[in-house]
Formats: sequence, C-alpha cells, structure tokens
Amino acid sequence: MIDEEVSIVEKQKVPAGATMLFGFPDVGLVGVIAASQLIDELNLSEIAYMESKLLPPVVVLHDGLPHSPIRILGNQNILVAVSETPLPTEIIQPIMNALMDWGRNKNVKLMISLSGMPIPDRQDAKELKVFAAGSTPEALKISKEKGVDTLGEGYMVGPQAIMLQRSAKMGLIALALLAQCFYNYPDPEAAAEILKSLTKITGVKVDVTRLLEKGEEIRLKARDVMKRTEQEMSKMKKAQEYDIPLYVS
Repeated sequence: MIDEEVSIVEKQKVPAGATMLFGFPDVGLVGVIAASQLIDELNLSEIAYMESKLLPPVVVLHDGLPHSPIRILGNQNILVAVSETPLPTEIIQPIMNALMDWGRNKNVKLMISLSGMPIPDRQDAKELKVFAAGSTPEALKISKEKGVDTLGEGYMVGPQAIMLQRSAKMGLIALALLAQCFYNYPDPEAAAEILKSLTKITGVKVDVTRLLEKGEEIRLKARDVMKRTEQEMSKMKKAQEYDIPLYVS
C-alpha cells in the first residue's frame, strides 16, 4: 500500500495528550506562516520528521544542516506538523494519513488544521474573520464556546479536507480554522488572526506583534513558495471551495 511508503522518525520522546496542529502551504500561506511564528515564539524543537520516497528530493537547510521538508516540532503541550515545501496533490492523502495515525497513536486530544479562506477585495477588508469546521459536534462546540464562528456551508479541498473527513470516520476531535485571506499572495495578517483564534481555543499564548511588524519581509521571502503552491492548488481544483453546494436534506 502507498501509505506504507511513509514513515515518521522520532528524535525525542513524544508527549501524550498534546494538541496537534497542521500548517501546510495553501491559500495565502496562512497555515505555514502561522505555524512558523508559533514555532519561533514558543521555541519548539524538532521531535520527529517524515521519510518517504513519495516526497520530492528536497532537504531544507537550517543553520547549515539538512532537515526533512515535513517535520513535527513541539513541547509537552503542543505538536506542530509543518511542511516547508508545497505538497504534490497525489501524495497529500498518504502524508495526512501517516501524520494522523501517528497523532492518534500519541493520544493527541485535539487536531487543528490552520489554513485560509480567500475573499474578494481582500485588500479592502478592514477586519479579517476566522471560521471553524469540525469533525464532530463536540469539536464545533469547542470552537463555538471560544467565540469562533462556524463555517456552515461550503466545500473544502486539500490537507484540511482529508483531516476532517478521516477524523470524523475515526471519531477524533478535529477542527479546521480558516482565516479570510488573499488567494495567491502571502498573508501574514490572516496568519495573525488565526493565531489569535488558536489562543482562544487552546490557551497557547502567541504574541503576533512581531509577525505583523515583519509582514512585508515575510511576503517577499514567501513569494516563490506561493508561486509553487498556487500551481499545486490549481491541480487539486482548489477553486471548487468557492462554489456554493447544492443542499440535499
């Protein structure tokens, strides 16, 4: 089976009962930017990394040393699975399956995908909203109680879609947090808003001041990643998320 071609190598002892977050290249790079800020603010260390022949032949250099493009960083309370390269559409399913199985084996109490939701005239928006979709009514209750609006109707495409669908099937509590954002332009402001909502839900304190101050620098650095991500989004028919579903009772 293709899923068996993916393995997660642990470098440290992994805590049980943590909250597991996912930040992957997607619209506005919201999830990646938010995850990177979280890792930096909390000084999270690399706990595990992914090995797979399915991954592109890429390593990411940090301080001159090679790392897998898909890593899990964390502490005793939080685990962050992040990809520093766009994922080809055909490998998203086995990658997410492996990460979710790993998280379930570590008894994570909650899975949260961080992503974006493009809106027209984003440049004119004075206030960006964050919405939540959940795997179970219990999951939605968590976000509602913390003041995060529910995304009532719509489509979802990509890693967060797989996470929600599989979590529902497995009976896991999972949320997808979606911040209003640009479609194909790195959006640090949207990432800041999603981190604020994450703080409400998990209690994890993240100062977004530096993120907002470095907004233009982040946009410049992330341009090439955004271009490659846009190509993959086109392949996975990401634009379908803007369709209005036909309601069937």
